[in-house]
Amino acid sequence: MQFAKYALIAAATLLSPLAAEAAVSAQEAAHLGADLTPLGGEKAGNAAGTIPAWDGGLSSPAKAGFPNFASPGRAPDPFPGDKPLFKITAENMTQYADRLTEGQKAMLRQYKGTYFMNVYPTRRTAASPQRIYDATKRIAITAHLAPGDNGVLGAAEGIPFPIPKVGVEAFWNHVLRYRADTAAREIGQAAVLQSGSYNMVKFHDEFYVAYSMPNAKEEDLKNVILYFIQETVAPARVAGEILLVHETLDQSKEKRRAWVYNPGQRRVRRAPDVAFDNPGTGSDGLRTADQFDMFNGSPERYDFKLIGKKELFVPYNAYKLHWAKTKPDEVIRPLHINQDLARYELHRVWVVEATTKPGQRHLYKRRTLYFDEDSWQIVAADLYDNRDQLWRVQEGHGINYYNVPTFWTTLELSYDLQERRYLALGFEDRADRSYDFGIKRSLSDYTPAVLQSRGTR
Repeated sequence: MQFAKYALIAAATLLSPLAAEAAVSAQEAAHLGADLTPLGGEKAGNAAGTIPAWDGGLSSPAKAGFPNFASPGRAPDPFPGDKPLFKITAENMTQYADRLTEGQKAMLRQYKGTYFMNVYPTRRTAASPQRIYDATKRIAITAHLAPGDNGVLGAAEGIPFPIPKVGVEAFWNHVLRYRADTAAREIGQAAVLQSGSYNMVKFHDEFYVAYSMPNAKEEDLKNVILYFIQETVAPARVAGEILLVHETLDQSKEKRRAWVYNPGQRRVRRAPDVAFDNPGTGSDGLRTADQFDMFNGSPERYDFKLIGKKELFVPYNAYKLHWAKTKPDEVIRPLHINQDLARYELHRVWVVEATTKPGQRHLYKRRTLYFDEDSWQIVAADLYDNRDQLWRVQEGHGINYYNVPTFWTTLELSYDLQERRYLALGFEDRADRSYDFGIKRSLSDYTPAVLQSRGTR
């Protein structure tokens, strides 16, 4: 198959001692927008016809069938008539074993009788603005890894490694993928007990993605990828805490900068613990800080191995979970979400194995990461403990926000197989609102001083 050809090209470069530092050649970059999509996926469908060719994705509301749709409304489902092709259960999973992740197999076995996967027709909806495609082709021949693979140099605006040669490049593609210029959202995070009861923590999030701004230049970024503010708004016992993050591009030069405003102390302090395997905000210990957005921050504690591409059933086009009429109580069930609302499709994904480096430590000794070839969004991850036992299973249920356009998660899940609990992040409070991609912000809105004034207003 055609995708195997590109996997072999990428794998062959692993034999080169300079592979971790080399940008692609002009000849390789010429494939972008030709037989490869502009972001490096394979434009053609698969030989079996079960994965269609990429035709540009849902690049506008009109193409999605909703020409009048605009942010911050909730994106309607472009495929309301789609029906499941088949259902995967514990009883028939061996028939589909080569298309399942280890995490999915574990979920099917452990929650036999309630957990299943409805597989729908594959819709390659992922799309980005044309300028992101242009920038990706431009920087593909200049982008390279920083010392220790702990950052990216020679890149801005586009995907730095559309034809990845080593595993850590896929990681940086996910971190630097296009997610919009600015965005704000009101979301809830539910820590769900075995019984199905849960506590909801509510946040107000804001993003200013400096790396992806129009005509962004590396020298103008001041080494910052994005600026992020998260304010906890409920419950009352934790309301008022505000987190500010400046995420750095070359973390070999400068680590992530983070500050927290504590309403009890009414002061701002540096927060170096907002990283790696420290507990995620309001997560009841069910995710680490670096699990937010599936995987974020510095890759420095792991060795990344590029396994290659596989065709797998992954969460995709989760418009039923996103839709305004779907409330948390309809989604949340004991042990796992309501699988009638989950949609899985067959997609080609890059598989990367991340293993802790000698001398480093992390709660997750090993992570298997699955990157969507059309967007570089991590759509699933299997997380192993220090006994090499599968511990947690992540799912990133994404949609194409076609008014931007950008493919991004609408609900992130972290299933703890040992405690039989899970965390669900992304519940949106208002039926008429989702991400607001039209907020007007500047860098002056993301300083520690502003954090103090927001906390005391």
